[in-house]
Amino acid sequence: MNPSKSSVEPEMASSAPEPRPSNFLREKIADDLKTGKYHHVQTRFPPEPNGYLHIGHAKAICIDFGLADEFGGKTNLRFDDTNPEKEDTEYVDSIQQDVRWLGFDWEGLYYASDYFDQIYDWAIQLIKAGKAYVDDLNADQVREYRGTLTQPGKESPYRNRSVEENLDLFTRMKNGEFPDGSRTLRAKIDMASPNLNMRDPIMYRILRAEHHRTGNKWLIYPTYDWAHGQSDSIEKVTHSMCSLEFADHQPLYNWFIEQLGIFPSQQIEFDRLAITYTLLSKRKLLQLVNEKRVSGWDDPRMPTLSGMRRRGYTPEAIRNFIAAVGVSRTNGIVELEMLEHFVREDLNKHAPRVMAVLKPLKIVIDNYPEGQVEQMDAVNNPEDPNAGSRTVPFSKTLYIEQDDFREVPPPKYFRLSPGKEVRLRYGYFITAKSIVKNALGEVIEVHCTYDPSTRGGNAPDGRKVKSTIHWVSAAHAVDAEVRMYEKLFSKEDPGAVEEGQNFTANLNPNSLEIISDAKLEPSLANAAAGTRYQFERLGYFCVDPDSKAGKPVFNRTVALKDSWAKIEKKGR
Repeated sequence: MNPSKSSVEPEMASSAPEPRPSNFLREKIADDLKTGKYHHVQTRFPPEPNGYLHIGHAKAICIDFGLADEFGGKTNLRFDDTNPEKEDTEYVDSIQQDVRWLGFDWEGLYYASDYFDQIYDWAIQLIKAGKAYVDDLNADQVREYRGTLTQPGKESPYRNRSVEENLDLFTRMKNGEFPDGSRTLRAKIDMASPNLNMRDPIMYRILRAEHHRTGNKWLIYPTYDWAHGQSDSIEKVTHSMCSLEFADHQPLYNWFIEQLGIFPSQQIEFDRLAITYTLLSKRKLLQLVNEKRVSGWDDPRMPTLSGMRRRGYTPEAIRNFIAAVGVSRTNGIVELEMLEHFVREDLNKHAPRVMAVLKPLKIVIDNYPEGQVEQMDAVNNPEDPNAGSRTVPFSKTLYIEQDDFREVPPPKYFRLSPGKEVRLRYGYFITAKSIVKNALGEVIEVHCTYDPSTRGGNAPDGRKVKSTIHWVSAAHAVDAEVRMYEKLFSKEDPGAVEEGQNFTANLNPNSLEIISDAKLEPSLANAAAGTRYQFERLGYFCVDPDSKAGKPVFNRTVALKDSWAKIEKKGR
């Protein structure tokens, strides 16, 4: 999908309201209120606490919370904790942190496990109504009996047990009299239904696993399909919005609610977020963590919200990206460059500018007074008139980027080279005069002269230079580690692999470069973790939590080049 042609959703939590283009979710909610189907709007965000949230979840969060806010409604955060073998309080805590970081807060905090007793009672109600039965088929047999998309299923030989026998067996399942996996409770619907989800779906399975909240109280656990709609109904959720892979589950969602005669929550599906060079599968992301292919869930290369936060992405940028992607009823894919564009756009407005040299080359200004130090005025952010200015020290010996000098310059190279004059940002015009090389023939020092009349970057005689380069005073430089991140995967569709290969075959071996000897201006010596900056001419960077006093560590958030902005302009 070309993002320049994608539907546009309004920015969430913007400071100045703008006209909101329509979308089918908003139209559905507005129509339900107008017709009196509902008299309030209640949504929920229902993550399973089996991993950290990723950018795909951010879309659901923005939709659930954003639309409820728009209609004066409320949103609950509810943990779908029906699978105790994979869930943990670590994930519960991280999810709450991520939702708040993204800029939202919930009306009520709930867990599916809050409703286990009620859901169990409702299962008894369905058994008594002849709508559910205990089945002795094992998992393989259940799959075999279910049939295929083109062939109907066949009924279990245990399907027509009496209500009394089903009640007895289900009670004994709950009491732990049977081995794990030996019996299930299934809804009695239609084994010939064209929708496989309606072919007597499983409601409960026997599972001896300690739950992070209920401990060992329960030996049977409800499936997602059985617990989800009923949890929605208990909370009087009006619009249960979820991604398109649950569309085939909607008839089952409605069937359970109708059979029980409870509050009529409704499920509505929208397209799932997909981004090039990005995997949005908690299972696969967990594999990367467990196999130590990344440093953890918050590795800045990960598409998790915690990883993006550590890398320096802003919640405003993510919300703006989600708003621009919009919602539809068909799945598509968005270029990663589109997300980076919104990160870059937000940081350009708010990130202070500083000077940093990642691959230093020493510059000595021969005619500059020995021991003299000047304080040069530097603008903090030209995009923000209120950002003010700072001073940076200037001295005889400086560091510049190695790429900003060439002994033999290629065509159209306007930076520093022998006999060439350039402007030092906020400083003076300098001209390269001689070089010093090491035993390998590499340039390690460039000797220059400066024009004292050009302080601030302008020549009184009006002469022009074609290049301005940044620098750091050697005597005042702060040593730093800088982590340069690239795409985690080398293929646009990282999940596409050849037969016999694992998706990890598509990992980019060059996704991280660590620069251990970067030189920064002194204002960054004790920069706080999470603070974002623009390193002039280099990109946007964020202070990593690994930083120590006097030895900061920076993560590159995104480079300055904005390829998606060009794509967008071309597509108009």
